[in-house]
Amino acid sequence: MNSQSSIGVILPRDLPAHQVLGYAQKAERLGFDELWVVEDLGFRGGFSQAGAVLAGTENIGVGIGILPAASRNVAFAAMEIATLGQLFPGRVAVGIGHGMPGWMRQAGCWPDRPLTFLSEYTQGVRALLGGDTLNGTVAGARLEDVRLEPSSLPETSPPLLLGVRGPRSLAASGQVADGTVLAEPVTPEYVVAAREQIAAQDAHRVVAYNLAAVDPDPDVAIATARPGLEWIGEPDWAPHLRPLPFAAEFAALRAGCATRQEFAERLPAPWVQQLALAGTPAQVRTRIDDLTAAGVTSNVLMPAGPDPLAALEQLATVL
Repeated sequence: MNSQSSIGVILPRDLPAHQVLGYAQKAERLGFDELWVVEDLGFRGGFSQAGAVLAGTENIGVGIGILPAASRNVAFAAMEIATLGQLFPGRVAVGIGHGMPGWMRQAGCWPDRPLTFLSEYTQGVRALLGGDTLNGTVAGARLEDVRLEPSSLPETSPPLLLGVRGPRSLAASGQVADGTVLAEPVTPEYVVAAREQIAAQDAHRVVAYNLAAVDPDPDVAIATARPGLEWIGEPDWAPHLRPLPFAAEFAALRAGCATRQEFAERLPAPWVQQLALAGTPAQVRTRIDDLTAAGVTSNVLMPAGPDPLAALEQLATVL
């Protein structure tokens, strides 16, 4: 595995609009390698955010993680990706995924066969970015001589990653994508299990999102991280928890708590430090090194606490 990984930070989905560009510029100024934007239903669009922060910064890499595949026609998604790749060469990575089933059903675009749809979609986008012409049905769209004009193609296509978690979806990522985005919580055990399921034959990027809180006092960092962990244990997150040595005890604690808040408050501190990057700068740096040794190539920190701009300063102490 690589001895080093890049370290990035999430652009919070609910950051006030007037702070977005300042946040991105501060992340670049502090020395983060990457900034990742999210596209969650009801918040902000992924391409719009990416374009804005790319234009407002100079060198920081920008990832979109993730774009729900069924929300956009494959041809128009390829146009958007090509535009960013052409205007900001070498600075863009694009994550594509199923999207959260509940959100996708709300929006009326959950496909009948999600995994087949996602695989076809990713391969279709890649083909169009490579200058190919597509005909026939691709991810539910009937295409007729669809291609990107040569003047619109980037010199080098942005990498396409799949943001997925199930074993069959991870295997598909290893077959059709340049990398995989793993949603939080990402532990070394989960990385090892996911990479086994990805089983990529070629170089494959692994992006890991993790809630992060850094403070000279580890107790303060752990307390800051706790509220962000209250949702862990819901069914969708079973793959993240299954490889953990305390998985059974975790499930019992979750079942014995009446509320999410009670569960978060009762989490043992060592568990918090395994489910989040929480502690002193040295402790969090060690945890990042453990994740890198397990196969993570991009560690992406999600700032915990009420003030993301202030949190950036603390998170940067691990760089």
